[in-house]
Amino acid sequence: MSTVNVTARQWSGGWELEIDENNVTQARTLASAARQVIDYLDTLDPAVDHSEWDIHVIPDLGELTEKIEESRRATAQAAELQVEAARLSREVVRDLRARHLSVSDVAVVLDISRGRVSQLDH
Repeated sequence: MSTVNVTARQWSGGWELEIDENNVTQARTLASAARQVIDYLDTLDPAVDHSEWDIHVIPDLGELTEKIEESRRATAQAAELQVEAARLSREVVRDLRARHLSVSDVAVVLDISRGRVSQLDH
């Protein structure tokens, strides 16, 4: 399977899709951009089935591009931290319960509901 990186630039009628310096097409929305690129490639070379190609549409949004990437990195990092927090919470609940603290007492210590303690304990 082939991969194509397409640069998308916004204009008043939608998005300009630059496949390379000699091949450009357009789409009204980013949601339809990959399909449009496949259709365009099919017109260039009808003998090739482009439907299985991996089309990466990369929006060029100028100064917002870095902010978007920063936001994605922060979101991914937050997800990783959430997984670690859940692991630590389960561990702490097990440790507290091993010290014979009641579910109610563990809930107070961790400032969570008794139901959440029970979830973490299993």
